[in-house]
Amino acid sequence: MIGIFNGYVEIERWLSWLHDEEYAESSIASIFATFSTILNAGVRAKIIPANPCYGVRVTGGEFENERLVASPVQVLRAAMRLYESEMGLSGFTLCLLDFYTGGRWSELVGQERHEYDEAGRAITVRYPLKEVSGKLFKAGAEVSHDRPTSRPDVGHVTPRRTKGKRGRTKTPAGTRPIVLPPSIAVFYETLLDSQRGPFVFTSPDGTLLRRSNFRQRFWRPAWDGRKPDQPSAPDHTPAILPWITFHEGRHTHATWMVEDGVPQVARRARLGQKMKGIARVYDHVTSVMKAQLINGLEARWFGSLLALRDDELATIIGWFPHLRAAVADLRALPSERAIAFLSPLILHNMQEARPQDRGPGF
Repeated sequence: MIGIFNGYVEIERWLSWLHDEEYAESSIASIFATFSTILNAGVRAKIIPANPCYGVRVTGGEFENERLVASPVQVLRAAMRLYESEMGLSGFTLCLLDFYTGGRWSELVGQERHEYDEAGRAITVRYPLKEVSGKLFKAGAEVSHDRPTSRPDVGHVTPRRTKGKRGRTKTPAGTRPIVLPPSIAVFYETLLDSQRGPFVFTSPDGTLLRRSNFRQRFWRPAWDGRKPDQPSAPDHTPAILPWITFHEGRHTHATWMVEDGVPQVARRARLGQKMKGIARVYDHVTSVMKAQLINGLEARWFGSLLALRDDELATIIGWFPHLRAAVADLRALPSERAIAFLSPLILHNMQEARPQDRGPGF
């Protein structure tokens, strides 16, 4: 530690090397924070007089690309492409949940059948499915499709100060239910009824999903298209929103809630983030906020259906016949009401002005 204490310049060179190796900024910050914590322990033990990490610049200062935000109809089209792939209904539903819940990859692919609240139509996030060195872990135990868990308390909440916290969410706020919009819940429940495995989302061969494999085989072709710059190619598929990542579904969901006027306390609760400052004590989520959030998402779903081309609409109705009645009701609305469904902000204003006149699904 004395050698490290006298090596301030070496610490800066080490950080520069991490940046040169193209580690993510968040990863570098996490590595450096752990390193600094160890040195703080050395200071408290009086091994070194001070922490040499103080004053060291962690970020590389490079330009960071703005996060991509998808529109509801883009999300629906990508979900339809995933349905047409080997992923089928599982890929279709996973894509919708990504954008309509804001859940992390580990939170969504880690969902098990018993974690669904049928009465509240909500998925429950307790134990994310984590991938470490090629192995999958849930609740701190290695899992596989044949042996989903080796712990009896996976489906139960355990106190955070006990040993049962292994494999839990990042923070207590991350352990939460996420209510699904009614229209999206129908697809999730259909998926549950279509298979009997312990995990809800699986690969085409019935095994647990791996993030990199799913991204390369299914996610990227759905969003980036195939030979998008060669319209005359026989296997040409136009791009929807190139380079968007699964995690940017979470950013999109957060942006949608801001556009819909959802209060910050409700947004952070849905994303599994704690409030900061005094708001953490005094701000609370109410039933009115929850209804506003779900209504906004429902409006976006109906708007995405209206925005599809006729051939696309016929295709999705062929897959899911229950959508036929909903689409017929939407098309029967006056033009100003149809426009309202395309804009949740307008819809909210109309509901406040005419609460007795509500469209289908509300």
